[in-house]
Amino acid sequence: MLLLHFLSSSPASSPLCPRFLLHPNPPASLRFLAMSAAASTSSSRPVRGATVPVPSLGADEASEVADEAFQRHTSPSLRRGGAGVAVVWFRNDLRVLDNEALVRAWAASEAVLPVFCVDPRVLEGTTHYFGFPKTGALRAQFLIECLGDLKQNLRKKGLDLLVRHGKPEEILPSIAKAVSAHTIYAHKETCSEELLVERLVRKGLEQVQITQGGAPGQKKPLNPRLQLIWGATMYHIDDLPFTVNNLPDVYTQFRKAVESKSSVRNCSKLPPSLGPTPSSGLGEIGGWGTIPTLESLGLSATKSEKGMHFTGGENAALGRVHEYFWKKDQLRVYKETRNGMLGPDYSTKFSPWLASGSLSPRYVCEEVKRYEKQRVANDSTYWVLFELIWRDYFRFLSAKYGNSIFHLGGPRKVVSKWSQDQALFESWRDGRTGYPLIDANMRELSSTGFMSNRGRQIVCSFLVRDMGIDWRMGAEWFETSLLDYDPASNYGNWTYGAGVGNDPREDRYSSIPKQAKTYDPEGEYVAYWLPELRSLAKERRNFPGTSYIRQIVPLKFDGGNQKNNQQFNRQRRSNNMYRRQVK
Repeated sequence: MLLLHFLSSSPASSPLCPRFLLHPNPPASLRFLAMSAAASTSSSRPVRGATVPVPSLGADEASEVADEAFQRHTSPSLRRGGAGVAVVWFRNDLRVLDNEALVRAWAASEAVLPVFCVDPRVLEGTTHYFGFPKTGALRAQFLIECLGDLKQNLRKKGLDLLVRHGKPEEILPSIAKAVSAHTIYAHKETCSEELLVERLVRKGLEQVQITQGGAPGQKKPLNPRLQLIWGATMYHIDDLPFTVNNLPDVYTQFRKAVESKSSVRNCSKLPPSLGPTPSSGLGEIGGWGTIPTLESLGLSATKSEKGMHFTGGENAALGRVHEYFWKKDQLRVYKETRNGMLGPDYSTKFSPWLASGSLSPRYVCEEVKRYEKQRVANDSTYWVLFELIWRDYFRFLSAKYGNSIFHLGGPRKVVSKWSQDQALFESWRDGRTGYPLIDANMRELSSTGFMSNRGRQIVCSFLVRDMGIDWRMGAEWFETSLLDYDPASNYGNWTYGAGVGNDPREDRYSSIPKQAKTYDPEGEYVAYWLPELRSLAKERRNFPGTSYIRQIVPLKFDGGNQKNNQQFNRQRRSNNMYRRQVK
């Protein structure tokens, strides 16, 4: 299946906690969504006890890279033909480069007002079934950095960012009225919570009347309108060789169809300046506002002392593309390294910026094509695009299947019995299962907000296959914890991992012993996150026996490893306790 560590989009994404940010015992994250690629050389591996910045570029270098990218995508020949004021409602598209909503607002107006709404339902709410925090502190901090960077880049283009705390359906109509905006431009979403907000914003705008156009004394009142634009995927929805309702239920069929019959559009060009902002009206709505802090959101985070630390924002995103493709030249080996788990460069790590919209998938595609012309075209360069197509696929599937991707039986309405055993779930969440590979991955998630694609597959399989736990608990915990969370990718991946996705063939079991021997043969990864294992012989780190905590459940299938490896001594439980009963 796909491995999207640089994208946020492959198969996979509670009950128990009031508002918290992170648990004292580290939890974990999902597999299928974030694209990673790079060679796991010793120089790219994390130093024990030190955090590793991603990207590793300094702020000045990242800013220079971004400025150069903006310059390549700026066209002085663009002409502005609109009148009045247009508002740009930023959502999960926190970028200036290749932001079609922003460019179209500029072209259709004389002044542009960018707005971001700090929606308390998203940043202070809870998940649907199990009441976990909807946004954990790590992603909240990443979002805060994205907003600060967006504000800075908008200012470079003659604009600014107005920030308001509240519901978009209440804020946007009042702003449109204050500045007499004729249109609010925004990127369209596909999942139910976001679609509901779109409907409520449109309804709120129907209650607003502004006067615009005509001769003095003959100006006609009109309602501001909401103009939604597709911009979240590499392939545009209008360029698919079928309607969304006829989307193939098998990824390979989808991929082959778009690769043969569709083409990726070029990134939209920018004018030299996007200004000005409106000349009046801002005073009556309280000025530009301020970007929130973790404290203002009621959150707090403990600074991690190890693992990767991602910097939010468009400059960091463009800097990471430059660093991974051009500076470190890791793109040429992506396919060989993408299943790694330790260090920043086994994969692209683009997914957090793709999920926040700080990075355009079309820009990544353009850079891949540019790299292929200037350096090399091989299986690795293609595989980055392969993963981006997976990301697209999950976005389109969420439009086709709607809320069924969040339901227990998934798109195929599979009837199964699942456990919601809280103690078992918490042992998984906190990295206390007794299986080093599971525990290390979950602790990385709680410390960094990230987990490798391989790790996401493994911890998902363990939760649903070996523990028999309701897959939605895992998906909602990932929703809380992942930096690269987006609903389509997260829940799409989890439905696949749980065997309830739209493609019945994607129903797989990951053997922990086999995965450990294949992807962490010397136990370097587990020893990094579980330092108590470092003193053991390398071949015993993933199979520590009584040198580690007792295993919480037996494995459903272990390929004979339990008997052959004395390390797998554990407290046995009845095999029937956690087995799913498929009717």
